[in-house]
Amino acid sequence: MDSDPDVVVLREGTEGLSMDAYAERLRERLPGSDVALARTPREERELVAEAPVVTGIGIDEDLLEAADELELFAATSAGTEHLPKDALAARGVTVTNAGGIHAPGLAEQALGNMLVFARRLHEGWRRKRNGEWRHFQSGEFTGSTVTVLGLGSIGQALVQRLEGFDVETIGVRYTPEKGGPTDEVVGFDEAAIHDALARSEYVVVACPLTDTTRGLIGEAELATLPPEAVLVNVARGGIVDTDALVAALQKNKIRGAALDVTDPEPLPNDHPLWDLENCLITPHTGGHTPKHWDRMADIVAHNVDALEAGDGTEAFRNVVVAPDSS
Repeated sequence: MDSDPDVVVLREGTEGLSMDAYAERLRERLPGSDVALARTPREERELVAEAPVVTGIGIDEDLLEAADELELFAATSAGTEHLPKDALAARGVTVTNAGGIHAPGLAEQALGNMLVFARRLHEGWRRKRNGEWRHFQSGEFTGSTVTVLGLGSIGQALVQRLEGFDVETIGVRYTPEKGGPTDEVVGFDEAAIHDALARSEYVVVACPLTDTTRGLIGEAELATLPPEAVLVNVARGGIVDTDALVAALQKNKIRGAALDVTDPEPLPNDHPLWDLENCLITPHTGGHTPKHWDRMADIVAHNVDALEAGDGTEAFRNVVVAPDSS
C-alpha cells in the first residue's frame, strides 16, 4: 500500500456502484498521479495523512483531522449537506460535488414518465398484467405545457430533450432576469409559480432542496394545477408535501404523479402511495447510468490538474466550499 498517494478514493460506495471502478477511471484520466483506493478504515486513516486530494461520499471530522495535507475533497454526491463544511473551509480545503453528472439520466427519466402518462402506457401494462385485450384512449404529449422547477443542469438537460416534442415550456429559477432555455422564465415567488402551475399539463421538479423549495408543492399548489396535470419529481422528496400529494391523487384532483424521490425515503411498505395506480414510483434510481463514474472522474481529474497547476479555486469545476481566506 502506497502511504503517499496523490488521490485517495474512500471505501464507501454509492448507488450500488463499485469504488474500484471509480478509482480505475481516475487512473485512466490521471496517468501521472498515484490514485489509491482505501478498502478499510485503517487504510483510510493511513492514506489520507499525506494525500492532497480525497474523494468519496463524505469525510467525517475524525478522518479530516488525520488529513494533514488535504487541499481538495471531491464529494461523489450532488448534495453536500452531510459534510463538515465549516471545518473543511477552516482547514483551507476546497470542496466540490458531483453536480451535473446525473442530469442526462434524470432528464430522460422525467421525459419518459411524461410520455408514459401522455400515452397511458401504465394502463397498457396493467391490462397486460391482467390478460385484458381491451382498447383504451391515449393522449398526446404534443401541444402540452411543461413547467420545469429549476433550470440547473437537470432542468437544462430536460428542456434540451423537449425541443423536438412541440411543447410549450415554462422555467422557474431564482433569477428569472437571466432568462433561460424555456419559452418563458419566471421566479420562485408565489404568484408566478401559481400562474405557471395553472397553465401546465406537466410539472417537473428539478430544483435543489433549500429553505425556499422545501414543501414548495403543497396543498395550495396542487389545488392550482388543472385536473389533467401530472407531477414529476426527480429532485428531492421534501420539495413536495407527501400528504397533500396523496390526497390529491386519491381524489383525482390531478391526473397522476411520477416519483423518483419521496418523503419519507425509503418509502415504507405500507405507505398509501404504493397502492395508487395513478402514481409511478422508482426507488431514487433516475440518475443511475453506466456513465456515472466516467462523468465523476472527468470532474475530479480536471480539478486535480487545476490544483497541480496552481490555477486557483476559480479554475475548479463544481466548487461548493472555497477555502477560508481569513
